[in-house]
Amino acid sequence: MTAEDVRGFEAKGSGEPKDRSAAPRPPAEALPAAAVETELPDFTKWGSVERVAFRSIRRATARQMSLAWSQIPHVNSQDVVDVTKLETFRQKHKAEIEKIGGKLTLTVFALKAIATALKTYPNFNATLDTINSEIIIKHYYNIGVAVNTDSGLIVPVVRDVDRKSIKELAVELNDLVQRTRARKTAVEEMQGGTFTITNAGAMGGGFFAPIINHPEVAILGVGQARMQPVVRDEGKGDFQIVPRLIMPIVLCIDHRVLDGADAIKFLRVIIDALEDPDELLMSMV
Repeated sequence: MTAEDVRGFEAKGSGEPKDRSAAPRPPAEALPAAAVETELPDFTKWGSVERVAFRSIRRATARQMSLAWSQIPHVNSQDVVDVTKLETFRQKHKAEIEKIGGKLTLTVFALKAIATALKTYPNFNATLDTINSEIIIKHYYNIGVAVNTDSGLIVPVVRDVDRKSIKELAVELNDLVQRTRARKTAVEEMQGGTFTITNAGAMGGGFFAPIINHPEVAILGVGQARMQPVVRDEGKGDFQIVPRLIMPIVLCIDHRVLDGADAIKFLRVIIDALEDPDELLMSMV
């Protein structure tokens, strides 16, 4: 963009008075980032094109992501989880869960681990109120789960995760995912989330940094668990290379509310829970 472009844009005007100081404005911190529409070139000069309507879920997603990206300074913290033991636990119990209409996925265990971490570090279960200069900490744990559909990503909310067992979550989440993909969820089921998880593992995804679901302050991205060689300390200086099932995770935080040290501690709770299901994730009643 040249200086002439800027002057030209200014000359067109936006309906505001030239004396900007005379125009009433809300507090600066409450203002959204300005979105500048740019004129596109005529792509037909280089070949044939097709225009597809940008509407429905994809358009709503675009608005939400633009809002989140413009309002929230994102920082991400990456780590890996050894889910070898968890996968053994999952395989052992998945058949009995399927008999009652559930699906025992890694996301189910992650929901429970996240709820534990949110209770331990409440500032992750919050919203920043910039107008009133307050952090709103919620005392309920409703976790949104990004679901891939034919129309794009939709985020239904699993409510009161901390009060539900692994079995209950497996049944509820499976029902919620199926109804979401069939477009049978109510608007209310997309509202009231306090934290979000998005799992790209089923599609083969690895490390990725998701955009925080505004007005939340953090989101967890989970990738596909893959067998990898890992060096393990067997004690007394005895190190061995063993195959382990390793899952990548990325935590994105709102740096206005949370710091990198907070992210590391939060991730540690999740990692510890997922690596030791016998201690923290065996609530099957």
